[in-house]
Amino acid sequence: MGLPRSTLYRWQRRLERDGPEGLEARSCRPRHCRQATWSPELAQVVLKLREEYPRWGKDKLVVLLRRRGQQVSASMVGRILARLKARGVLKEPLRRRLCSRRRRPRPYAVRKPRDYRAHQPGDLVQVDTPSAGSGQALDVRPLPGVVYKQFTARDVVSRWDVVEAHTRATARTAAGFLEALQRRTPFVVRAIQVDGGSEFYADFETECQRRGIRLFQLPPRSPKLNGAVERAHRTHLEEFWECYDGELALGPLGQALLAHEMVYNTVRPHQALGWKTPAEYISQCHPDLAPSGQLSHM
Repeated sequence: MGLPRSTLYRWQRRLERDGPEGLEARSCRPRHCRQATWSPELAQVVLKLREEYPRWGKDKLVVLLRRRGQQVSASMVGRILARLKARGVLKEPLRRRLCSRRRRPRPYAVRKPRDYRAHQPGDLVQVDTPSAGSGQALDVRPLPGVVYKQFTARDVVSRWDVVEAHTRATARTAAGFLEALQRRTPFVVRAIQVDGGSEFYADFETECQRRGIRLFQLPPRSPKLNGAVERAHRTHLEEFWECYDGELALGPLGQALLAHEMVYNTVRPHQALGWKTPAEYISQCHPDLAPSGQLSHM
């Protein structure tokens, strides 16, 4: 029965000495318990300090006590606090939610179902703008006073990217980017995943609903769930923005970014695709999704 031999012998002795009552469960309290070595006065001082500074731990409180000439250890202060809490003398203040920022209700976007899987191009396209939480620059600043917001979309299956630069990241701009996304992908976009950025509300959400595109919103503080497009930010930052030395006006810049996008989708080999380009991957693995002639991209 998985019992040690010593336990069996102990039960046998208790049965012989006390009868059946000797086999009843007994207290497991140690015979010798650690006794408090601090004085009631010290406990009162710790209690008053903790009530005055309710969020300070034992390490900070022990510094205040030593300033008062009481040489105690941090572990002793911790035991005093634990004893005061166990007796109900010390009560922690209630945690209050002070964030005034409320989550806006979303009429169309939902959390991505756990069983939703992307099996072919267009099943899930991640859309994002570089942000501080993604580890990239908050925006693209090629020169002092010149600021661009980059919209990036990446299909998680084929790694097909669509990239655009705008002066502002608004819901109306994001809705326009959605039009470019559908025009410049060789497959039908069936679902889009975004974070809680303000640019993906309002007009963008309405446009997704009008086009019949499923819209998934990430939980707060979870950029790793949008990992494909987060990685795309770094790629385009290194391969385009850090190498671009042309005009910074939005027109020429947009044309250069479009040419970079064409190279990325039709020339650049991807290790994740077995060193194929996204266009080659779609042509070989999903030929039924790409209309003839559209994989030339432009």
